[in-house]
Amino acid sequence: MDVVVAGGHGQIGLRLLRLLAENGHRARGLVRNTEHVRDLADVGAEAVLCDMEELDDLSGCCAGADAVVFAAGAGPGSGAERKRTVDYEAAVKLTDAGVRRYVMVSAISAGRPQEWSEPMRPYYEAKANADERLAASGLDYTIVRPGGLTDGPGTGRVTVGTELERGSIPRDDVAAVLLAVLETPSSIGKTFELVSGETPVEEAVRGL
Repeated sequence: MDVVVAGGHGQIGLRLLRLLAENGHRARGLVRNTEHVRDLADVGAEAVLCDMEELDDLSGCCAGADAVVFAAGAGPGSGAERKRTVDYEAAVKLTDAGVRRYVMVSAISAGRPQEWSEPMRPYYEAKANADERLAASGLDYTIVRPGGLTDGPGTGRVTVGTELERGSIPRDDVAAVLLAVLETPSSIGKTFELVSGETPVEEAVRGL
């Protein structure tokens, strides 16, 4: 499978690219900075220079791909405007890039606005709106909504569901779930939340 990861130099993106390469897939990551090319090569991936905020058409960045994964984000230090241009607008541009299989990295509670705090509202609105656009796009989508992200080692065990209690999950395990989703056709059309748990990743994804 030829997979393009938007946010290729991000913490989840790099982990996913490594797993894709290790499992025999062609792994390509979208990056804006030429200094990041080497980091992708180090995990067995190809870097594609692509500024998703500047370009109106991302099809050239994804040419030939079997699947795209949106793992980009404006980051916690960014303002509301940039959350809109990255977490929403760039995600929507990727839906128009001509790739049928699309996996979205969203956020737990994105579908539950009553739980959003005022400071986090711009982030959750951007994520929720992007999810809605993808679900209505007609593409073969899967929307993954992880809980709080940690840098601890992955356990390979997770909990998935539609209305989970807030929890956390290592980025390693999020990347493993994304790989499993890409390799599991029955995950198409599913939206789910994700935190650490006791179910092996592959079993959890097959059971969606």
